Amino acid sequence: MAMGSGFNQETKTGAFFMATLLIWVFSVLWEILINKRKELFPIVLGFIFYQSTNWVIPKLLRNRDPLFVNTCVSLLHSSTTSASVLFILVNQSIISNGVNVNQMFEHSQLVEHTWPWAFTALCFSCGYFAYDQLDMLLNRLYSGWIPSILLHHFLLLICFTLALYRNVTINYLILTLICELHSVFLHLRKVRRMVGFRDCNGSIFVKAEWVLNWTSFVLARVVSHILITVKLIRDASKFDKGGVEFPLALFGMAGMNLLNTFLGIDLFKAYRREMNPQRSRQNHHD
Repeated sequence: MAMGSGFNQETKTGAFFMATLLIWVFSVLWEILINKRKELFPIVLGFIFYQSTNWVIPKLLRNRDPLFVNTCVSLLHSSTTSASVLFILVNQSIISNGVNVNQMFEHSQLVEHTWPWAFTALCFSCGYFAYDQLDMLLNRLYSGWIPSILLHHFLLLICFTLALYRNVTINYLILTLICELHSVFLHLRKVRRMVGFRDCNGSIFVKAEWVLNWTSFVLARVVSHILITVKLIRDASKFDKGGVEFPLALFGMAGMNLLNTFLGIDLFKAYRREMNPQRSRQNHHD
């Protein structure tokens, strides 16, 4: 009875997030087709690109497990997005001739201006989150009444598309995507375990992977998001009074920092299991 109730609740959860995704799709298509916002078309291209990759991977790797395929696509996204963010930042610093690099992070630059390629990169990444949301819903790659991954994508799609529609805080959102550097090692570990490489004892590769995992988690995810949050709070008075930009940005960063905390706890538990496999198996049997 309890299992049936849980299944029904997950079905309702899936229906809710599917409905919100369809509303989002309608909104984006309306902006592109009716309001002639052609600059938003990379959102569609991003969705098509990652969905096509989802179809190709099973044939290339001969593995049709939906979770494995989804994780491989996520690894591709984190790799391309982190590379794009680094390219945008380096390119902007070159344009600034290395003299006014500090001006890149002034309030007006982060809120009102858009660095070259930043808008397109954000659109393309937005297309990925829409694809990933749909893939997880169709293949039921989630669990619980309020799946954190579905909620995460739902909030990102809202924040990203509102910013893209209004063409504000684009550079701020590009900075938040620095965390994708850590996601590379997060997905890489997951793929590694899925293909059967689980034993850490004596493996230099796995140990090196964990060093990079923890380093990128602290620098690219925790520190960067805290600095962005501090920057938002310090510049609160510079936002338009009565506007939605500041409360939406602050709420979004608060959610990101909270998710980072939970992710850190899960990462630590996974680290202990891999570093002490015998103890983990013993506790499991107990």
